[in-house]
Amino acid sequence: MLGYGAVPQYPIESVDNALKVLLLLGERPNLRLTDVSKYLGVASSTAHRLLAMLQYRGFISQDGATRGYVSGPTLDGLTYGVLRRLDVRTRARTVLERLNAELQETVHLGRLEGADVHFVDSIESSRALRVVGRLGRFLPAHCTSTGKVLLAELSGEELRRLYPSEDLVAVTPQTIGTRTELEAALAEVRSQGFACSQEESEEGVSSIAVCLRLTRSPRLAINAAVPSSRMTDEVRADIVKRLMVAVEELESLLL
Repeated sequence: MLGYGAVPQYPIESVDNALKVLLLLGERPNLRLTDVSKYLGVASSTAHRLLAMLQYRGFISQDGATRGYVSGPTLDGLTYGVLRRLDVRTRARTVLERLNAELQETVHLGRLEGADVHFVDSIESSRALRVVGRLGRFLPAHCTSTGKVLLAELSGEELRRLYPSEDLVAVTPQTIGTRTELEAALAEVRSQGFACSQEESEEGVSSIAVCLRLTRSPRLAINAAVPSSRMTDEVRADIVKRLMVAVEELESLLL
């Protein structure tokens, strides 16, 4: 069986065998003890212990009728989560394309991953002066509009787990520098229903974001990023209005 990357310096055979069982399950709808024993080249007792541990953690289940092993709730949940993320991006694409055409500005779809924002899709503005798309990039959540609007959905306890220290990493001179300041900013986000970033993640870049409230996992938001020189009060109001419409449309697609 092929591996990816370098061979671990200190491989753990039992872990490797358990992963091989899951890969085998991806090739066959049902596994028997003898299948696993033969595939791994181990005794039946060893194969049984591996299967018992995978069953305990919910990665496999035993069919009561055939006594064979099938995928369990944990593995099904992981698979569903991955497919759901791919599906969300696919469905969001048409919404992002329309928003990009309406605003003529760069737009992003982002999700919260720990204390970072991961930008999972992006469409750049066609203007000569534009914000470069951040597709695939990770940025500290507290310095982006996408991050702040998603952090505002967390409870105070969840927020403090993400930010156990008072001091926060400064990306630009405008970045929020303390957890206390962040908590105050998030209260404002909750009140107004959107978040702004004024050159907090990159000098010369301003952005506005609105989050999707009907999807709890993964937490998602749409933003529009604009050169700060173009971010007037009138432009800001128009972006907020269009983001609200885009989010409402995407939520209806995900129901």
